Amino acid sequence: MERIALLHSRLPLTIAALLAVLLVWGLVAALRGRVGQGYPAALWVAALLISAQALLGLSLLFSAGLPGRMALHSIYGVVATLCLPAAFRSNRGHTTRREALVFAAVCLFLLGVVLRAFVTAG
Repeated sequence: MERIALLHSRLPLTIAALLAVLLVWGLVAALRGRVGQGYPAALWVAALLISAQALLGLSLLFSAGLPGRMALHSIYGVVATLCLPAAFRSNRGHTTRREALVFAAVCLFLLGVVLRAFVTAG
């Protein structure tokens, strides 16, 4: 469990860095007026990393129990896990300036959620 806890404590740094890159990439794509094929693929990588982080957190939760102060941390995990798939569903594969801005906004929001979850982890 120590290795899982270590991975769960370090993975948010990687996710935050990836989200920052995706935020800038989305803004550049919006300026260009279209989204390339690599951007949605990179967003899916971020979604998978966030899901992996949530699964690690769940495994720690079930092995150690949920202290009361971790409830907010868990809510952040649920929100983070559902954001990108919801954005993909709402965009329906379009690659215009609007979608690039939506994805950039979602990345900015998720960056805040991930950093806040990191802080509430204690």
